[in-house]
Amino acid sequence: MLNQKTNRKRNLALTAILLLAIIGLLAWLQATSVTHSYAITIIERSCIYAVAAVTMNLMIGFSGLFSLGTAGFMCLGAYITGILTMPVAIRDQVYYLYGMASWLHDVRLPLVAALLIAAAIAAVLAFLVGWPVLRLKSDYLAIATLGFSEIVRAVLGWDGLGSITNASYGLSNIPAFSSIFECVAICAACIGLMVLLLRSSYGRTFIAIRDNEVAAEAMGINLFRTKQLAFVVSSAFAAVAGGLLAVFMRSAVTSTFMVSLTYNILLMVVLGGIGSVTGSIVGSFLVTCSQEWLRFLDSTYVFGDLFGGIFRNTGFAGVEVPLLRTGFRMVIFSILLMVVVLFWNRGLMGANEFSWDGLLGLLKKLGRGVKRLFTGGRKKGGADNG
Repeated sequence: MLNQKTNRKRNLALTAILLLAIIGLLAWLQATSVTHSYAITIIERSCIYAVAAVTMNLMIGFSGLFSLGTAGFMCLGAYITGILTMPVAIRDQVYYLYGMASWLHDVRLPLVAALLIAAAIAAVLAFLVGWPVLRLKSDYLAIATLGFSEIVRAVLGWDGLGSITNASYGLSNIPAFSSIFECVAICAACIGLMVLLLRSSYGRTFIAIRDNEVAAEAMGINLFRTKQLAFVVSSAFAAVAGGLLAVFMRSAVTSTFMVSLTYNILLMVVLGGIGSVTGSIVGSFLVTCSQEWLRFLDSTYVFGDLFGGIFRNTGFAGVEVPLLRTGFRMVIFSILLMVVVLFWNRGLMGANEFSWDGLLGLLKKLGRGVKRLFTGGRKKGGADNG
């Protein structure tokens, strides 16, 4: 009992230190935003994708529903947020072709209020769509939700809604985040709310249905109602993620929310671990950062520019390095993903969540392994283990 209290205090102290370190890092980046704008961009994009990945994991990993409609609800949230936060003074410039609807022209809301409205509208739409769609299972559900996502994109880009969505021209001049703290705080709040839901009795019913629908129904759980709740909550938070992405990009265009976006988010979920919130966050940061760090592979180089110019005075100095072309970055990225999946076929976190006890235990194991490596596996008395 005493040991448990000590561990709890230690974990709280480590968590507080970590939070202070994160706040300090964000404050330093914000203070030097001109110099570190690229790092701020990567962090904000990673946080937004983390919200989207956790929403998808809530469906696939915790509820067992293979839904691929995330991009559609993100697109809806992006347009609603963009319309409601765009400065009134520039709306006539953005809607120069169709003209903005008079009843909407002077309506402008703060970011948080716009995100809440986007979440509410997405939740209502998910409730209506989920009524017929959630009666399907497995691949049929995936195909139906994927088709719904494309329908949302087509409707938002329809000329008939030009006075509201600006049709295929999309939205621009959406106000950016006031600081990196605004983006990170909203994303952290969204993920925190989903974690609280998963730890509640509703979250346990999600997991029960995922593990065994027959047993869950025998225990008195209403399968359809529970699936619909999971679908509505996931869709609402997906709309928030889409709204945040629109603010991050300062624009909302239907081409941003194609099927490839859904697959990219699914990749983050699988890489981090299906059924792990922590894994979704880790996967989001890894995928986003890796795609950015490997961007140099898309550029063309000659040997004279490599390795400090050691090839400068050779016959290879002006020869282009083979394979380095636009798109080669994604080839290397895909190979790295294949390697990771081969060694961690359940994702980096599996179905586990981050804990200080697990991290410290892993560090102890690594320490013992390094010690054995340098001592040759011998015991203290000099005797051989073998």
